[in-house]
Amino acid sequence: GGHSYIAGEEIFYRAGGLVPVNAILDPGVSLAPGAIRSTKVERTPGYAKAVLDTYALEPGDVILVVNANGINSVTIDAALEAKTRGLTVIAVTSPECSRNIPAGHPARHPSNQDLCDVADVFIDSKVPVGEALVSIEGCDQKVGPASTITNAFILHSMVVAAVEHMVSVGVKPPVWKSANAPGGDEANRQYIAEYSGRVKHL
Repeated sequence: GGHSYIAGEEIFYRAGGLVPVNAILDPGVSLAPGAIRSTKVERTPGYAKAVLDTYALEPGDVILVVNANGINSVTIDAALEAKTRGLTVIAVTSPECSRNIPAGHPARHPSNQDLCDVADVFIDSKVPVGEALVSIEGCDQKVGPASTITNAFILHSMVVAAVEHMVSVGVKPPVWKSANAPGGDEANRQYIAEYSGRVKHL
C-alpha cells in the first residue's frame, strides 16, 4: 500500500520492460482515493485475499511483493495467500525495518510476521527504519525517503537479469518499446493483441 504501490506501476507497461508483467493494481491501497484511507486499508486483515481473487493467478506463477517495512496486513496476507495458491513469492523488503518495529504495533499484521520470513526468496532493499536518509540541522525529522528509488532499481535489475537469461536460453524476450518513440505503436501492437485479456490492466 501507500508508496509501495508505485513499484507495481513502475515495471508495468514500461518502455524497456517485459510485456508479461501482470501488475496487481488495486485502487484501495493507492493514495488516489485518500492517503489516510490507504493506510487503513493496508492494515485490514483479509483484504489482500479479496484482491488476489480478482486476478488469474495459477500455481507456478511468480509474484513479487514489494514493501520496505514488510509488516502490514495487505503485505503479509498477499504473500501467505499466494503461497497457498502455489505461487512462488519473491519479496523486496528491508529486514532492518521489520525487525525494528515491535510486535503489536498498529501497522503490524495480527501474526506479527515479517515479509522477509514469509517469502520464498527476499531481496534486501536496505531501507532504514522510518524510510528517510538525510539529517538536516534544524529539522527534527530526517528527509529524503529511500524506498521508491531503491525498489525501482531492484525491480528493473531483475527485469534486466530475466531478459539476459531468456536470451541465453534462446527465448526472444517480449519487451515494450516506448509509445513516444518512432515505431513504438507499431512494435507494441503485436503484444497488445497477444496479451490483452491475459494481463488484466492492459
